[in-house]
Amino acid sequence: MQKKALTSLTVLFFMMGFITCLNDILVPYLKEIFDLDYTQAAMVQFCFFGAYGLTSIPASKIIEKLGYQTGMVLGFAVTAIGCLLFYPAVSYHTYELFLIALFVLASGIVLLQVAANPYVSVIGPKETASSRLTMVQAFNSFGTFLAPFFGAYFILSKIENTSNAEGVKYPYLFIALVLVVIAFLLSRLHLPKIDEGESNGAKWRNVLKEPGLILGAIGIFTYVGAEVAIGSFLVNYIMDMSKMNEAQAASLVAYYWGCAMVGRFIGIYTLKKFSPGKVLSVHSMLAIAFILISINSRGNVAIYSMVLVGLCNSIMFPTIFTLGIKGLGPGEEHKGSGLLATAILGGAIIPVVTGMMADEFGLRMALILPALCYGYIAILGLRNR
Repeated sequence: MQKKALTSLTVLFFMMGFITCLNDILVPYLKEIFDLDYTQAAMVQFCFFGAYGLTSIPASKIIEKLGYQTGMVLGFAVTAIGCLLFYPAVSYHTYELFLIALFVLASGIVLLQVAANPYVSVIGPKETASSRLTMVQAFNSFGTFLAPFFGAYFILSKIENTSNAEGVKYPYLFIALVLVVIAFLLSRLHLPKIDEGESNGAKWRNVLKEPGLILGAIGIFTYVGAEVAIGSFLVNYIMDMSKMNEAQAASLVAYYWGCAMVGRFIGIYTLKKFSPGKVLSVHSMLAIAFILISINSRGNVAIYSMVLVGLCNSIMFPTIFTLGIKGLGPGEEHKGSGLLATAILGGAIIPVVTGMMADEFGLRMALILPALCYGYIAILGLRNR
């Protein structure tokens, strides 16, 4: 039964990664179609990840009432509705409608995140929670690896032949269909029930007293913000550093996410041999080193050192997440997960600030902000050695 549950969750994490990473294609695509500056283009990520800040706590309450499985089915359904809203956004050629569609889509992803992450953590032994979550996150990274190729072929390749964002209509309709099929199949499965009998007795004041949870929430905020900021502007960064067009640069964005996938498969074993805090601090310091090398170089050295930051990102989310909830008692995982998912709001704030810095000082200097974010994560890892 546990094996069937983990198989279902790998599909769920794959789709979450695939859909989320398509934003990295939407940013340069809509920037070109609507003639936006970096700050305006970053509103794609602001609306998508802003949903985490507004809907994560309500999502945790929904999971508490409906259970993990029903919450995941509902999450897929809401995400499908968000994908369908791309159709009127294209028809009316309105940037604001794209942002609304992304917010709805992201609200479904939030439900999936809030349900799936703690479910993976508590479905097996606590000692292997980090490695188990890293394993399913590896399939999330497989989705993020494939999404830029999908987006480059079906979306960015059409950028020179359209002026009305037509290139996103049919890809998102196809994704909506896939999500509906997955939601139906998931609703028919009999997944293991997790004991939630004490969840109603868990008080927020007790949850918020756990210092590791608050520090973990800040860690999630900075990690997601740094990862999304780099991914959002990587196409434009590569174009600045080379003579590639949008579609060619997008293939290298796939390698940025592909490095995270490889690193997560490796992390399944390293997190069993070394303490999660040590692994987290080493990865964070390497990320800072790669960013500093990149912004002080040009050409292939600048491009590939930035791509390698993806390798450093690999184990960060699952490790920070499990370190954040490890001190919570029975029935408190819902609320802890909701708070940590709210912290994914960093993916809305930090890319916008990075975009503002890019408009003011240039994209190269703006990437110092993600490096500072990794600095906090390194300190968090050292604290949890």
